Amino acid sequence: MARGGEAQLSQNFYGFRCPAVELIVRQAVATKISQTFVTVPATLRLFFHDCFVEGCDGSVLIQSANGDAEKDAGDNLSLAGDGFDTVVKAKQAVEAACPGVVSCADILAMAARDVVVLSGGPSFPVELGRRDGLVSRRWQVAGNLPGPEFSFNLLSWIFRKNNLSVTDMVALSGGHTVGFSHCNRFAKRLYFFNATHRVDPSLDPSYAQQLMQACPVNVDPLVAVNMDPVSPTVFDNGYFRDLVNRRGMFTSDQVLFDHPLSKPIVNGFAVSEPSFSSAFAQAMIRLGRVGVKTGNVGEIRRDCTRFNS
Repeated sequence: MARGGEAQLSQNFYGFRCPAVELIVRQAVATKISQTFVTVPATLRLFFHDCFVEGCDGSVLIQSANGDAEKDAGDNLSLAGDGFDTVVKAKQAVEAACPGVVSCADILAMAARDVVVLSGGPSFPVELGRRDGLVSRRWQVAGNLPGPEFSFNLLSWIFRKNNLSVTDMVALSGGHTVGFSHCNRFAKRLYFFNATHRVDPSLDPSYAQQLMQACPVNVDPLVAVNMDPVSPTVFDNGYFRDLVNRRGMFTSDQVLFDHPLSKPIVNGFAVSEPSFSSAFAQAMIRLGRVGVKTGNVGEIRRDCTRFNS
């Protein structure tokens, strides 16, 4: 089904029924970014988390009174509210112009591209025509999202089952250049690594010290740290330079520099921002095709946070 759906996506899907949709979404996203930069990493991460569970169908946006939707799963509890709010605001603006025409899944895909562009990253065409899914279950999330302690093999398996290559995986990980993380997601590397080493020896020692200052033991769980310490608000290739210098925040970041299949790709992106930008753009297009619903499958939600019926 994903194959059939993929073939039906097109850049000009709303050309007749909502010709200004890209402009409307871009303006809503720009307004939101002007209020808080958190919008950028939050929206990008929301798109990844949507596509990796049930496909790119807006299922992560559903709110459940019973706490049993995707967004209630442990792996999604750290998704920042600004990502959800961006989609809701953009959907309201689109509905005012073209009611009942554009899916929440497509709005999220456009918004993810727009936050990249508006923070200095590459632009790329977004294929449209996705419909919103009719299923959002908390229990379907576990095991389908990359975790901060994942090995290279586990990471590449998750990407491969979504038709994404090792190059796509490395490029998409570069989205961490504008991300941030809560201390508890990487504290093990600083204080409880293993019986031999308290601190993960693969971490640059001065970077480890920097992280310890930001994240002392028993730190407030709400404290967050930028993943790119040098240019956290610019979408650039700084993430890859950090990996080469052993300043990857997560184990799952640093393994990309340690594995022979991905190390040359990391090195290439670290020295050439255009190479990274091009690969990231292509990977985002491929990510946007994962498990899409088209035609008569799914629905066009009126409200992104709840199913129509």
